[in-house]
Amino acid sequence: MTAPAVLDIRGLDVNYGLGDKAVHAVRDINLTLHRGEVLGLAGESGSGKSTLAYAVTRLLSPPGVITGGEVIYHPRKGEPIDILGLGNEQLRAFRWQEISLVFQGAMNSLNPVHTVRAQLTDVLKAHRPDMSRAARDARAAELLALVGISRDRLGSYPHQLSGGMRQRVMIGMALALDPDIVILDEPTTALDVVMQRQILRQLTRLRAELDFSVVFITHDISLLIEFSDRIAIMYGGRIVEEADSKEIYESANHPYSDGLLHSFPALHGPRRELTGIPGSPPDLTAMPNGCAFHPRCPKKFEPCDQRVPVLAPPTPGSDRSVACWLHAEA
Repeated sequence: MTAPAVLDIRGLDVNYGLGDKAVHAVRDINLTLHRGEVLGLAGESGSGKSTLAYAVTRLLSPPGVITGGEVIYHPRKGEPIDILGLGNEQLRAFRWQEISLVFQGAMNSLNPVHTVRAQLTDVLKAHRPDMSRAARDARAAELLALVGISRDRLGSYPHQLSGGMRQRVMIGMALALDPDIVILDEPTTALDVVMQRQILRQLTRLRAELDFSVVFITHDISLLIEFSDRIAIMYGGRIVEEADSKEIYESANHPYSDGLLHSFPALHGPRRELTGIPGSPPDLTAMPNGCAFHPRCPKKFEPCDQRVPVLAPPTPGSDRSVACWLHAEA
């Protein structure tokens, strides 16, 4: 039985700039995050993954603007909340309390002139002003323990921590107010493989303990297959395939998904040749006609350069969906 939805994204469009020169960075995104689920979001740089995360949390910097769609949060109790309709004060209270974001590049996200204690307790001070100083310090120590860091590091500055420790501090900060949803924007990109696996194991444990849902954004689809329940593949600002991680791994329907899979070494089993994807991601200011992937696609045929395929189930009644003319007849 499918868990209830905690986040619904419907018809979301995001542009950079206005008028005829606007760049359409995210186009007609439809996604549902279920309670307790890890939803992976994969794609090359420039596919719109981070823009989608910042749009959902209303953290887009100018000239980014949401031009259409809706983002609905379903709390455990009470009525659904339209995130795009929240006022500034409501939004300030909503962020970190219900949905939090771990930014990529922890050294750039942490303030270099403040200690770990100051940065963790600032979150608590802003959202829970009635907490005593002693209670805030105790909670900060508890958060560090959650992510596997000793409490004697509370007095450390970011430059005194390793890259993995800084990233874990950011994860602890995101969990400070027990949110329902945590968005991880490429949290392991700058870390070595051993540290990546350590952080992913800790995230898996924390999700089981604290019962939050995760949107995990990365270009490394091999990480998503290991960590995610479901994966959505983005290309040119659109979702081109969505399915269970096992289904993506065993039988990717979209040629782009298959190309991503063969761009990384296999996690298990025999070695296989890495083929990669020829060409480069599309220029968002001059998108090709039809399917955005067709200039790089080894399986393109007549409709691909003329019409944009619709994201739909490849077979009637299927739980997965794909936007590709190879499956349009079915």
